[in-house]
Amino acid sequence: MASQPDVVADLARLVAFDSVSSRPMRDLAAFVAERCEDLGFRVEWFDDPDHPGKATLLARVGPESEARDGLVISGHLDVVPTEGQPWTSDPFRLTERDGRLYGRGTADMKGFVAATLQALRRVDLSQLRRELVLAWTHDEEVGCLGSAQLAARLVAEGSPVPRACLIGEPTDFRILRMHPGHVGAEIVLSGKAAHSSRPDLGINAIAAAQRVLAAIEEVAQALSQSPADLPELERPWVAVNVATISGGTALNIVPDQCVIRLGYRPLPGMPFDLPFRLIEARLADLPLPGGYRARILRVTPALLTPTGTTLEADLRPHACHPDCGAATFATDGGNLVRAGMQPLIFGPGSIEVAHQADEYLEIGPLHRAVDVVADVVYARCVAERPAAAR
Repeated sequence: MASQPDVVADLARLVAFDSVSSRPMRDLAAFVAERCEDLGFRVEWFDDPDHPGKATLLARVGPESEARDGLVISGHLDVVPTEGQPWTSDPFRLTERDGRLYGRGTADMKGFVAATLQALRRVDLSQLRRELVLAWTHDEEVGCLGSAQLAARLVAEGSPVPRACLIGEPTDFRILRMHPGHVGAEIVLSGKAAHSSRPDLGINAIAAAQRVLAAIEEVAQALSQSPADLPELERPWVAVNVATISGGTALNIVPDQCVIRLGYRPLPGMPFDLPFRLIEARLADLPLPGGYRARILRVTPALLTPTGTTLEADLRPHACHPDCGAATFATDGGNLVRAGMQPLIFGPGSIEVAHQADEYLEIGPLHRAVDVVADVVYARCVAERPAAAR
């Protein structure tokens, strides 16, 4: 009988797939799907109708229960680009140096995917008392697109999944139960073109943008001075960022359009569109002679999971800190809540090395993650749980 690859070998295979969000990733999804099927899971593909070559996988095994007291394990398969970064080794070839495994996605978050696949080889899945579900998503790094589509499909099809959801983002084994969201918005200012020698005959859209930028700054300042009662958050207020401005066509033409794009981070428990509505209300009071239109481009929801869940209790013996905290970054968790899940974020590696050149995951935490996943799967899906904990 051929020996199974260890977790480092699994991670090397995953890293070798160039799954940058801007590129197709069905080959990686097919590899992961095959591994899941080999373990005994029933795998369902959710192809992205808007992005050919992209898919999210949902793998199920074990008996479904009306109590929904099993476990969902989730992670994203895409990674961020490496172009322009000063890597000292090939980012898509796992390289070991001084106890560290270097490669794009090692920390964020192929290390957790590899650890999960390895851990499940230790569990006799025929003995499951409760359902175990794996959700491997696409395009998390560009707006959590795969998880949004997955959640919408699960709701539309009335397909229940367990409430407990473990998202293995790099937290250095700290349990995190909340994070802000991320909303992108656009304001398009209209003007009237004219020869630059007679600007009085036109309406300068870029000049109008000055007033809009000042208004956005006023709203941002007001939001920053109203912190929420969320002590877990490092920055318990809405962060606002004007990201891009474009307009005008030539030096001798009064610009007839200016486009401003901004992003903001709605807090857990806050309506995602509240800051946008505050900005809209401020714009309505401005003298903008050419008019404008404003719209929300995309929404990555915030996450707020209650304390005291059974999954929190299962994770606590493995955690580096006894209390739940908050992530500064957004995850798929905000979308998965729509399907009735209660996600917690917990995994190996540090977010501080994610997205950077020479991203790495230490070998020790990678092996520890295998033990943690195996123990949590056993506790939630195999062992009999006390009635009070169900």
